[in-house]
Amino acid sequence: MKIMVAMSGGVDSSCVAYMLKKQGHEVEGVYMKLHNSPQYHTKNIEKIEKIANFLGIKYHILDLSKKFDESVYIPFIESYKRGETPNPCIVCNRNIKFGELINFVRLKGFDKLATGHYADTKDGFITEARDKSKDQSYFLSYVKKENIAYMLFPLNHIFKKDLKETASKIDILKDFSSQKESNEICFVDTTYIDILKKYTKVNMPGNVIDKNGNIIGKHKGYMHYTIGKRRGFEVFGALEPHYVIKINPISNTITVGSKEDLKIKSFFIKDINLLINKDEFDATVKIRYRSPKTPCKIKIYKEHQTAEIILKESVYGLATGQMAVFYDNDKVIAGGWIT
Repeated sequence: MKIMVAMSGGVDSSCVAYMLKKQGHEVEGVYMKLHNSPQYHTKNIEKIEKIANFLGIKYHILDLSKKFDESVYIPFIESYKRGETPNPCIVCNRNIKFGELINFVRLKGFDKLATGHYADTKDGFITEARDKSKDQSYFLSYVKKENIAYMLFPLNHIFKKDLKETASKIDILKDFSSQKESNEICFVDTTYIDILKKYTKVNMPGNVIDKNGNIIGKHKGYMHYTIGKRRGFEVFGALEPHYVIKINPISNTITVGSKEDLKIKSFFIKDINLLINKDEFDATVKIRYRSPKTPCKIKIYKEHQTAEIILKESVYGLATGQMAVFYDNDKVIAGGWIT
């Protein structure tokens, strides 16, 4: 099989290239330049070249930085300005890694795009990886259905700890096995606030209010906060914890309340990536990457590309701008942006 491997310079994708070549596939690598960081790219490309030379494979360097800026980076900044909590990795997977990159793979006549993601595919669906602690199916939930057929995840049944142990015993992979884990968001070196400071004013002291609109404290600027946060703001004379339950970018206020105020039993999503042909169905839902699955009922309003979600158990800390991902056992069947 002709397989293109998305190589980042990390242990996961390096092991994927090594494994597939050893299995006898026709393999080439591809590295994506997604953001303007010359030193970062130089260091990664040196690692990729080392692996490619050892395996005797060709590798490509694809500059997708302009498209990344337009579809991922700028929307990330604009989302925070609107008082939302964005998830740029999901957008990148749809538009760049399993969008533009799959276009490149097809153009070059390859059968599959292999990556170091911990996930799997089955019968045209994304499914969870065996290693649930590393499973990335949540982040892949928004990939276009027609592109799933080109996706290959060779690490689907491997535990990360076992992969690193195996890599440590292979000369060419030894250095990769001891590398520090990559950042969750590739273009954020420290915190997202440092990114926002380059483009907008984030330190804007404002009022903390209660559910009735009474001023009860002060904060340092609404973009510093996400739903559920309980630190970084002042509540006058507070004797118990307060949590952010609402963010208003227009008035630069944050509303706080008790943990119970974060509890919800229903919500809406928009711009749905529906992978099954049903208007109403039962499933489980994750409202964040690390949240547990919660049983729910989904009612799709196709004419508006929205859906109503009725939860069978309450969840806490629902944040606008995050992705709700729906599962049938271990299979991803839909995803949509929380409104």
